[in-house]
Amino acid sequence: MKKIFTLLAVMMICGIASAQFAGVMQGQKEEPLPEGFKPASTNTFLSQYPAVNAKTRQAMFRVVAPTAQKVQIDLSGKKYDMTKDEKGVWTCTSDPQVVGFHYYSVLIEGVAVMDRNTEAYFGSNWESSGIEIPEGAEGDYYRFNKNIPHGQVRSIYYWSSINGLERHVNVYVPAEYEKNTDKTYPVLYLVHGWGEDENGWSNQGHMANIMDNLIAAGKAVPMIIVMPSGDIKTNSDVRGASGDVTQIYVKDLIPFIDKNFRTKTDRQNRAMAGLSRGGFQTTSTVFANMDKFAWMGTFSGFFGMRGNEGIENAFNGVFKDAAAFNKQMNLLFISTGTEEGTPKESVEALKKHGINNIVYHESQGTAHEWLTWRRALNEFAPRLFK
Repeated sequence: MKKIFTLLAVMMICGIASAQFAGVMQGQKEEPLPEGFKPASTNTFLSQYPAVNAKTRQAMFRVVAPTAQKVQIDLSGKKYDMTKDEKGVWTCTSDPQVVGFHYYSVLIEGVAVMDRNTEAYFGSNWESSGIEIPEGAEGDYYRFNKNIPHGQVRSIYYWSSINGLERHVNVYVPAEYEKNTDKTYPVLYLVHGWGEDENGWSNQGHMANIMDNLIAAGKAVPMIIVMPSGDIKTNSDVRGASGDVTQIYVKDLIPFIDKNFRTKTDRQNRAMAGLSRGGFQTTSTVFANMDKFAWMGTFSGFFGMRGNEGIENAFNGVFKDAAAFNKQMNLLFISTGTEEGTPKESVEALKKHGINNIVYHESQGTAHEWLTWRRALNEFAPRLFK
C-alpha cells in the first residue's frame, strides 16, 4: 500500500496528473474520443465525457454502472437509452442540440442523479448536471477575453430585517472600480429564474464576461450589477419563510448596496431586470416603486397582461396613463426566445396604447434557456444609463 501511494505521489510531482493518471485511479485506460468530439467545457477536471461535436452539435455521454439494468440520459426534454458494454460502461449519443447551455440528468433505473463528470449547476431546485454545446465566433460576447480588463464578482452576505435571516448576494463591479475610487456608478439589479439561485447569472449566464466585453468595447457604461436570491429563505428551526421578496429588494437590499458600494442613488441610475420568474419579480418590484427605478427589462418573463383584464388594469393600472408612464420609465425592454411563448401581442397593444419606450427583442431559435437570456442581457445592458 505504501508503494502505491509513493508511486502516485511521484506521478503527480512529475506532472503526470493527466488522462493517464485518471486511468490509473479508475483502473482503466481512457479510449480516444471519436473524430470531431472533444470534452465539454462544462466537464470536471480530467473528464473526457460528456464530449461534444461543435460541427454536428451532438453530445456523447458515458456512465459507469456495472450492476444497473437500465440507464438513460434526460436532455432537453428527451430521454436517450444508453447501451451497456461488457465492462459495465453505458454510452449514448444525442440528437443535434441547440447551441448554448443545457441541464441534463442521468436516469439509473428511473432515478435521476447527477453525472459526476460535469460541474454542478443549481437548476430546477437541485444541483444539476450541465453541458455547453459550443457556438462559433458569435458566442464570443460571453466568453473570457484575455486581452481586456476584467471586473470582479463579489460574494456577500447581508441581513434582512424582513426575512429575519442573513441573505447571500453576488455583486459585480467593473474593472475600473478599484482604480477610480472617487467615481460613483449606476446599478442594475439582475434576478434569476425559478428553481435557480443567485449564482445562475454568474455561472450559467456568464454575466461577468458579457459585461466586461461590452464595457471594454465602449458599448455599455461601467455599472455595478447586483444579483440577489429571488427566493424567500427559511429558518431551519421552523421551516417557515417570512416576508415578501420584492420588499426585501427595496427595503433591505438597495439600502445595503448603497451603503457599501459607490453607487449613484437616484432613480435615473437604478435599473432592474430578471429572467422568467425573475422577470415577474422585476415587474412587481419596479411597477410598485416607480420612484426608485427608471429602467427595466424582462427576459422570458412578461406575465402581467394575460386574460381579459386589459391594458389599463394590468399591473394595478401602471399603464393607464401612457404619458405619465413614458415620463417615468426610460426603458421597458421585453425579450423572449422565438421557440417559447412570446408576449409580442402584448407589446404591440402597449405601443398602440401610447407606451413608446418599449424595446422588443427576440432570440432566434432558442427557447426557455440560458442562451436566450445571455443574448437578452447583451442587448439590454448597452441601452442603460444613457
